[in-house]
Amino acid sequence: MNPDLNATIIVQAIMSGSAPSSSPFLVPQFSLKDYGSFFTAGALCCTITHGGMTPIDVVKTRIQVDPALARHSLLSGGRYIVANEGPRALLTGFGPTAVGYLVQGGAKFAGYEYWKKAFVQVAGDQESAVKYRTAIYLGAASVAEFFADILLTPLEATRIRLVSERGYASGLVTGFTRLTREEGVRGLYSGFLPILCKQIPYAIGQFTVNEFCHELAFRSMSEETRRTLSPTSKFTISLGSGIIAGFAAAILSHPADTLLSQINKGHGPEGSMAHRLTILAKQAGIRGLFAGLGPRMVMTAGLVSGQFLLYGIIKDAMGAPPGLEIHKE
Repeated sequence: MNPDLNATIIVQAIMSGSAPSSSPFLVPQFSLKDYGSFFTAGALCCTITHGGMTPIDVVKTRIQVDPALARHSLLSGGRYIVANEGPRALLTGFGPTAVGYLVQGGAKFAGYEYWKKAFVQVAGDQESAVKYRTAIYLGAASVAEFFADILLTPLEATRIRLVSERGYASGLVTGFTRLTREEGVRGLYSGFLPILCKQIPYAIGQFTVNEFCHELAFRSMSEETRRTLSPTSKFTISLGSGIIAGFAAAILSHPADTLLSQINKGHGPEGSMAHRLTILAKQAGIRGLFAGLGPRMVMTAGLVSGQFLLYGIIKDAMGAPPGLEIHKE
């Protein structure tokens, strides 16, 4: 969502009973260049934030898969890793993280812009678009994330191997090459189902909760107040909405995130992925599935809020058009 409300095209609800149901849409017609700008802004905001969060992600993943760290907090787990493996261990997996979320972030943000616009047009009129805006948010986030995860899964599998198995490889290229050589395409995509279970709820929390947080903030303001918001006020609303959306994304996706780490480490019985996930979930229990949630909530709040802020800034710098918002007035 573009934080600049004045530059944002809004599909508004006509709340009076006399409003016609065929109110014309205020829907932008994005070009390929526009979608290229959305992709670039999404790619940069995701690779910058995820790359910067690598040390926290390393500690979180190790808490999930290493029994020696299972009861550690973020700080104590980080101290343990540094003391035993050195500071460089906290940057393990930086390469696949940066590259993976470069392609995934671009596809996710551009895809969300595309599918949200498409579903708004399918709704048929303004009132229907606003009435079913929750379904539009959920559908756009889910479809965009599905295609983005096709690009992300092999690199995420490589990252988790590098983090969870000391000495597995020296970096992105060697890790990806070893995984491909030893396990083939099946190994690269062994985590596709759990990553969908993780990333789709993550995207739903990220985009849908952020949309509604902005709506709640703006609903209490007059049109004149919104148009004259100071940069500080806009920043505060975007930051607060992103943090809340980050908490929601972490909670919704954490059980699958834990299972993904286990799958990529080679845990679980043989059989179909659904069978393996079921057995691993039973073995972990509720407490095990939510191991490492605290560090991940901190990480995800920073990721999501940072991504939305950077996405808007980069789009503006590139001269990209504003996004489409569907707010109930």
